[in-house]
Amino acid sequence: QGIKRSDIPLKRIYSDNEWIAIFRRFDHDNDDRISVRDFLQQLQEVSDGDIPITAMEKALNEADKNGDNVITLPEFLKLVKKSRHGKSKYGGIFIEYVRKTVPPRQIVVRPVHQDLTDGEYEDEYSCSPPPLAMIVISLLEIGIFMYDSATRGYGRFDGPAATLLMYNPHRRVEAWRFLTYMFVHVGAFHLIVNLAVQILLGLPLEMVHRWWRVIIVYTAGVVAGSLGTSVSDPNVYLAGASGGVYALIAAHIATIIMNWSEMQFAFWQLIIFLLIASLDIGTAVYNRYVLDIEDQIGYAAHLAGAVAGLLVGIYILRNLQVRPWEKKIWWAALVIYIILMAVGIIINIAFPSYFPEQYTDQQPKLYPEEQ
Repeated sequence: QGIKRSDIPLKRIYSDNEWIAIFRRFDHDNDDRISVRDFLQQLQEVSDGDIPITAMEKALNEADKNGDNVITLPEFLKLVKKSRHGKSKYGGIFIEYVRKTVPPRQIVVRPVHQDLTDGEYEDEYSCSPPPLAMIVISLLEIGIFMYDSATRGYGRFDGPAATLLMYNPHRRVEAWRFLTYMFVHVGAFHLIVNLAVQILLGLPLEMVHRWWRVIIVYTAGVVAGSLGTSVSDPNVYLAGASGGVYALIAAHIATIIMNWSEMQFAFWQLIIFLLIASLDIGTAVYNRYVLDIEDQIGYAAHLAGAVAGLLVGIYILRNLQVRPWEKKIWWAALVIYIILMAVGIIINIAFPSYFPEQYTDQQPKLYPEEQ
């Protein structure tokens, strides 16, 4: 039975489940496999013969990776994804024609006979739009470091930018410092390490999840780092982007958890990121509380940034195949993050006696001993 063009809904983006439903309308054997010939023939039937046969055939042949003249459901979905990102000329024609000709009906839920999602996450990597957010932030951090070095000398902490932006426990009322300390770095090595990690980890996230999601995760880690430090180590000064960097590390863990079935080698990726985070945080805790080494590193900022990156990452980063239990994790992550941030803010506001004395004069003091 043909489908009338007048019945076609307004153009919108179909979900993966809707594309699965479309595929299975042609899959009469219910085995998630359709021969190229049958696919073309059925498309001709539903379109009353009005079909760009050459383009459709080339698109299906492109999707048929193993050349067996059979289109599997995973191959069909990969063609859809490539077409969404403009990576397949004929695939784009094919998908647009199918979308206009065969609107999806009720989604059919049944097991897939092949590994439908393995590698789906990797197919989402795209440079459109270009991943520039972490690069822009890194350039700002470099510029501020060079400006302070030029005005006050290399390795000093009292440059005009550091004085204004660094988190200073004696100036907590200047609320911007809870965020802007990420632009200040103590020496070139500190700067280079943070830049390298945030670019290496941030760019891949941007290519899949888009820049604005990564910025939210990054800034959430920075703010959580300063709030966590203010509560656990109220006398500690903060400089550097480590809170944001650890948020990016934890965001990778979050996206592995939420896209486990869609990623290749998800288990090994998770192990690697857990080892990186655990070794660094474990070493920091051992040095601070066992060896009693005072190395002026804000370990609380690292840990708080990682927790924020995990929680915010679970909630805001893309989840390619949403499952019922994942929705519960979404809301749990959001509620826990809001509670933790609210507790930190309330303690800072309601218990001023817990914190160091606040400077009230205009002198830009960085350390208590400065007069």
